[in-house]
Amino acid sequence: MNHVNIDVVSDVVCPWCYLGKTRLDQAIANVAGDILVTVNWRPYQLNPDLPPEGVDHKAHLAAKLGGQEAVDRAHKVLAGLGEQEGIAFDFDAVTISPNTLDAHRLIRWALTEGGDTQSEVASLLFKANFEEGRNIGDHAVLLDIATEAGLDRTVIAALLASDADKDAVSEEIDMARGMGVTGVPCFIVDSKYAVMGAQSVEVLEDALRDIAKMKDTSQIN
Repeated sequence: MNHVNIDVVSDVVCPWCYLGKTRLDQAIANVAGDILVTVNWRPYQLNPDLPPEGVDHKAHLAAKLGGQEAVDRAHKVLAGLGEQEGIAFDFDAVTISPNTLDAHRLIRWALTEGGDTQSEVASLLFKANFEEGRNIGDHAVLLDIATEAGLDRTVIAALLASDADKDAVSEEIDMARGMGVTGVPCFIVDSKYAVMGAQSVEVLEDALRDIAKMKDTSQIN
């Protein structure tokens, strides 16, 4: 069985990244048995300059997208796409646009328990923000998510209270930008091929199968 490695560059306050993750999970399920897929979550910050306590979400988004009408149009599209993928976007519930550095630190630490735990933490963060309107910049929320995913609450609390891995996460984000990543999600397959945006399940599945086939051919040759 061929093995394909995917680095997912994303930010947990990006609705397209939530769609992208849900579709990637389905694509991986569709190729299970034929291709072994390992997923690594890589950090990106759409709003790195936000203060630790975050800012008013609705005002921030309206300023960023050019007014409330533009926000409403975008949310209508996303809500429809989310419904197709089983995501219950509740944009009205989101009140804070957080700085996501600590959320990315949590995702990084989750990998110590394995890729499945890291993926679960990413899913819980997306759901908390977009479906439950919880502030994922708040350490109490992050601790609850860590606990739900089976991480040691006491250890994570101590790490969050420190500066652990802040520089490492920032360096990874800088590295992604240096590689030309300007938007997310970005799926980097086997460190060679980049698939940009929240592509359909079919596109992602075809990409996995095509790359696995290419690896097969190169190994035969």
